[in-house]
Amino acid sequence: MATSTQQSSSGQTWSQRFESALHPVVAQFNASIGFDIELLEYDLTGSVAHARMLAKVGILSEQECEQIASGLETIREEYRKGEFNPGVDEEDVHFAVEHRLIELIGAGGKKLHTARSRNDQVGTDVRLYLRSQIQDIRQKLKAFQQAVFELASQHVETLIPGYTHLQRAQPLSLAHHLLAYFEMMQRDWERLGDVLKRVNISPLGCGALAGTTFPIDRAYCAELLEFDEIYHNSLDGVSDRDFAIEFAGAASIIMVHLSRLSEEIILWASEEFRFVVLGDSCSTGSSIMPQKKNPDIPELVRGKTGRTFGHLQGLLVMMKGLPLAYNKDLQEDKEAIFDTVTTVSGCLEAMTILMQEGIIFRTERLNQAVAEDFSNATDVADYLAAKGVPFREAYNLVGKVVKTSLAAGKLLKDLSLDEWQALHPKFEADIYEAIAPAQVVSARNSAGGTGFDQVRSALSRAESLLQ
Repeated sequence: MATSTQQSSSGQTWSQRFESALHPVVAQFNASIGFDIELLEYDLTGSVAHARMLAKVGILSEQECEQIASGLETIREEYRKGEFNPGVDEEDVHFAVEHRLIELIGAGGKKLHTARSRNDQVGTDVRLYLRSQIQDIRQKLKAFQQAVFELASQHVETLIPGYTHLQRAQPLSLAHHLLAYFEMMQRDWERLGDVLKRVNISPLGCGALAGTTFPIDRAYCAELLEFDEIYHNSLDGVSDRDFAIEFAGAASIIMVHLSRLSEEIILWASEEFRFVVLGDSCSTGSSIMPQKKNPDIPELVRGKTGRTFGHLQGLLVMMKGLPLAYNKDLQEDKEAIFDTVTTVSGCLEAMTILMQEGIIFRTERLNQAVAEDFSNATDVADYLAAKGVPFREAYNLVGKVVKTSLAAGKLLKDLSLDEWQALHPKFEADIYEAIAPAQVVSARNSAGGTGFDQVRSALSRAESLLQ
């Protein structure tokens, strides 16, 4: 990209090397103003800092600097009022700002782009944008965690079947199940914090690719914009999009977690499971089947996960064949980043509301569910092992018990004490207490387990993380 701000008679901001204007179709194809207008306020912020740096090193006078800064703030105000709406003729947000600045303050506006290229300028804008959005998404993650925490706090001793391979495995505390998602989101929050470290590096001053001949102060500019450090290689500074790929990767993992929870809620709300009732504020009906209540929020989240994955793939493919340094391909990063931010933010907000007011657990149905299967079979084996029977022997014995009980149409709780003792003399009357669902859950009191004491400890940990 050229650093010159000279505008030709054709209306393009190029050098005089060009004698004719772009073909209208090519101009439309080339323009990014339709989407990079999202960066406008970040562009203004970066330009104010650049102007102040130019004044600090003596390239601009203090008066020129203040005039430029005032003009840029006027553009900000116009934009917020809806009075600044540049079109395709401006090509991109950077030229749009520059042209309007010149209109406002005259020739002094033409000095702003000294010692800067659109290459380092757009890199700065995108990082400022993404830094702000990551901070916002992290706040939304905490709001979601808070909703999960509050719901889990209500259901410490509510039981729910636990599954492996989508087969009944062992009963769980419902709070324990919900807190698994709290932990996933905690990792997401931390992961975004780690990404933020590599977002918050300033490329401003790298120029088009090789730096500049002007005596600029890049560290001062970075300080004004609250960047942690600067890029130490100008080629890398203008061409790096690792931070965008990392963000898209972290966002994709957030969507994986939301999609997994969504799938469970969809199953739980089905007539086959009947574990939850969906609140009216978070579900819709059918246009022809009046009895239906559809889980629209989790279905949409599950569907939107694919577009986030697609943006990650798109960024990877865009970057994989680019030679150093800047290439026009990099224009394609913005829509991917913008839509990823919009998608993840919207899904987090919707799922937070769903957790707050859209899910009512049917505790009677859950109690029935955990009492109607063989998910306490492992506890029978543990019972015998605790009485000195080798675990593998106990395991094989219980397998036979389950097989014969199924053939007889009985659950383990339905076996008489005589039947138990006929299977092994170590069985005593306390077997019934040992295999009761609440005891099965309570007994799993190892660190991180589903035992009620462990779940209460996990809730305390979660509360401290939220604070």
